[in-house]
Amino acid sequence: MAIFNCNFTSYTLKRDVEINVIIPTMTILPVLAEPDKEHSHEISEPYPVLYLLHGFANNRNSWFNYTSLPRYAEERRIAVVTVSGENKAYSEVGQDNFFKFINKELPEFVKAMFPISKKKEDTYIAGLSMGGFGTLLHGLSAPENFCAMGPLSAGIHKPGTSERANLFELAEKVVADGKQFPKIYMACGCKDRLYDINVEFRDHLIKLGADVTWDEMPEYAHEWPFWDEQIKRFLDWLPRTDCYSKLPMTGV
Repeated sequence: MAIFNCNFTSYTLKRDVEINVIIPTMTILPVLAEPDKEHSHEISEPYPVLYLLHGFANNRNSWFNYTSLPRYAEERRIAVVTVSGENKAYSEVGQDNFFKFINKELPEFVKAMFPISKKKEDTYIAGLSMGGFGTLLHGLSAPENFCAMGPLSAGIHKPGTSERANLFELAEKVVADGKQFPKIYMACGCKDRLYDINVEFRDHLIKLGADVTWDEMPEYAHEWPFWDEQIKRFLDWLPRTDCYSKLPMTGV
């Protein structure tokens, strides 16, 4: 795989920002297996992409530091983008409009600079805790942008208990506006303090007609071993139609 650490000037945030981008590349195994073949880095089609959001007090490197994300992405031939959202819930907070940055500028930059598909059916978003909230915020605010989303142990709040956007109302607005929900994969550990509110929100989405796949693991709380397992399950669940999804999983 190729992992790019990018620094660029954001016109939305009005400062330099840093992101990580995983691009699947050739592994050593086919090179060793066919040493006489003329190999190439040419790709047949742009890659599907997952925008992956971190939790509170984390940053763009957290998914790399605490999970096997790069290997999972390489095996499944999918590009992944991580960004430091600070502690601002991927929302507009003060002068920092992280909502616009995630919704518009980040995919605009990534798709202009990397071999990444511009198709909705190849575009996904997921995240844990605060990033799970951000996943729902963006997936419900702009459902036309994503084929599927994966809020993991999402930081959901009951209406009226937080200054954050009301996710219950956002879900209802998708229906009121006549839009379709992205396919949704939700997961939460049964020992997680956020378990009950995630179940409540899952049921709300199902009542509104969303296609929700739910997964829970009794032995886990709000912790990285759970998210490591769940991001792998999410990647395997994704409703992919790209050419790479038809190939056998690579060994790395």
